[in-house]
Amino acid sequence: MSLDVRPVTPSEIADWMKAVGTGFLTPTAEKPGEELVADRFGDADLSRMQGVFDDGRCVATFRSFAQQLTVVGGAAVTADAVTGVTVSPTHRRRGLLSRMMATDLAAAKERGEVVASLIAAEYPIYGRYGFGPAAWNAEWEIAVHRAGLDPRRSGQPADGGRIELVDGADVRKTGPEVHATLAARQPGIVGRGERWWRMRTGVAPRAEHETWTEPFYVVHRAANGEADGLLVYGVDDKWGDSKQPLNTASVRDLIALNPAAERALWHYLCSVDWITTVRSGYRAPDDLLPLLLPDPRAARMVTHADWLWLRMLDVPRALEARTYAVEASLVLDVRDAAGLAGGRFLLDASDSGARCTPTTRSADLALDVAELSTLYLGDESVRRLVDLGRVEELRPGAATTADAVFRTGRRPWCPDVF
Repeated sequence: MSLDVRPVTPSEIADWMKAVGTGFLTPTAEKPGEELVADRFGDADLSRMQGVFDDGRCVATFRSFAQQLTVVGGAAVTADAVTGVTVSPTHRRRGLLSRMMATDLAAAKERGEVVASLIAAEYPIYGRYGFGPAAWNAEWEIAVHRAGLDPRRSGQPADGGRIELVDGADVRKTGPEVHATLAARQPGIVGRGERWWRMRTGVAPRAEHETWTEPFYVVHRAANGEADGLLVYGVDDKWGDSKQPLNTASVRDLIALNPAAERALWHYLCSVDWITTVRSGYRAPDDLLPLLLPDPRAARMVTHADWLWLRMLDVPRALEARTYAVEASLVLDVRDAAGLAGGRFLLDASDSGARCTPTTRSADLALDVAELSTLYLGDESVRRLVDLGRVEELRPGAATTADAVFRTGRRPWCPDVF
């Protein structure tokens, strides 16, 4: 029978969720129950939730939703956030993802969304659709005994701030405000809705394969009493043969509004009795963590990989939304095989904003929309992409100018998966 590619209906959501489990190798014995379906997708826009059906069975899935993404300078743009993308092993190599992606991106363009975003499970998949890796993540493992911290300290900061152990209900009240403040300044941050906080504090329904272990919740308050940092971590229960603790603390979330709060939270975690190893969770590759320790060598990087991928849908609006390091003009010849965002554009950039307009002037740089998306948050070097043959420098010195324009002092960071 022919394959039916279309939006799912309310009665098909449970089958769609089961197909997602098949694609991500998290199968369940039964279809998700009504409570879980209602919690996950009760308010979802089903026009953005695609499925492929073969004789009534869901064999491929795709969903998108509106997302707020912080760009350089602190402004937020609306992104078409892509998630739940799977094709069952029996139906691979039939162009199903390409059909669903084309439908979604065309609709996002029509809605006026500025970029599309996703977290790529595999690197080679999404470049052909115009996506590029715009923010990378890293994870460190800290050997606590080597960190150089005074083992006699209590874990409380010495600058008038304080550490508080709280519960999930406190986090649901305090966390959104701390995160919103961070999102107003950190490029790469994406929005966290109410359901995100319920999921991360254990009160939302869960599927069979999703186990929940209650973590520890910590808030840092500045000397004036305002919350300016949040830490969520879990600890395993491991002891050596000689009855020595060998416990590892795994950070689930750590956000801070200033270096003092960030330092205090890391020092607190490394001061907890019985914790001998700390796994940092995903941080920006230039995170302060190693240098917040007296001995930075105690923090060993164990992961460094692409994370947030972007795809421009409206080049002028995207480039005008962010600020730039220097004042300069560049003409960019942007190629887009999908016909969604290509063209030649004049970017007049400054540290207070920019103007980007179509132009017929000779181009300084020629590049695919995926490469421009990679450059968007300031993480990548134009010169490096020129050397790789992925950007063409049409005017001598244009790559150096573009690097001065696009690059940022700190790297973008997206701590969340979606």
